[in-house]
Amino acid sequence: MKVNKSKGFTLIEVLIGMTLLSLMVVLLFSSLTIGAKSWEQGEKKIAEVNEIAVVQQFFNHYLAHSVPQWNDFDPEKDRIFSFQGKTESLKFVASFPASAERSGLQLFSLELKEKDKQRFINVSLTPFFPLAEGEEFFQDDIELVENVARFELSYFGLNDETGELVWQNEWLNKEQPPRLVKISLELDDARYLPEIVVALNVDSAYSNADLESVPPDDGEVTQ
Repeated sequence: MKVNKSKGFTLIEVLIGMTLLSLMVVLLFSSLTIGAKSWEQGEKKIAEVNEIAVVQQFFNHYLAHSVPQWNDFDPEKDRIFSFQGKTESLKFVASFPASAERSGLQLFSLELKEKDKQRFINVSLTPFFPLAEGEEFFQDDIELVENVARFELSYFGLNDETGELVWQNEWLNKEQPPRLVKISLELDDARYLPEIVVALNVDSAYSNADLESVPPDDGEVTQ
C-alpha cells in the first residue's frame, strides 16, 4: 500500500511569496494615493475655476447693465447719483432677471469686509425705490468671494478738472457713471484672478473715438 506524501512550502518560498504580496500591496496603495491626490487637485481646480467664473459673471451681468438713477424720490434728502465708487467699495443700481423672485431695481453695495481675520467681498442688496405701504423691507447679504488679500477698483471717465478721459481711483458725486470699471483681485493664496474690465451702458458725451483712445493701464490713477 502506497502512501501519498504531500509536499509543503519551504521557508524560502513562503518568504518570497510574502515579499511579493507586500510589494503588490505597496504598489496598490501608492496607486490609490496618487489617484486620490489627483482627484483632490482636480476638485480644487474646478472650485477655483468656478470661483473665478462667479466673480466675472457677477460684474459682467449686473455692473455692465447698471442703470443710472437719482434718489430724488425724497425731497427732504440730498439728491445723490446712484453710482458711487471708491477704491474698495462700490454702489450701483441694477435689476434682476424677470424670472427672479425679487423684482424692481436693486441697490448693489459692494464692500471689502473682515471677519475672523479673513477678508471677503460682501454684496448687500436692498430695494432702490421706497417701498409701497404694506410692503416688507428686506436686505440680502452675499459673500461674493472669500480669502481676499487685495481688492481694488478704478474708474475710467472724464476728469472734472482737466476734462480728459483718464483712470481714476474714485468716482464720487458725479452726474453720470464712468465709462469703464476695472476690478483687480488677489486671494490669500497669492492667486490672482484675471483682471476684469467692465464697460457700462452709458448714454453720454462719450464718443467712439473717445473709447478707442482709452490709454493702457500703467498702474497709475488720478485722485
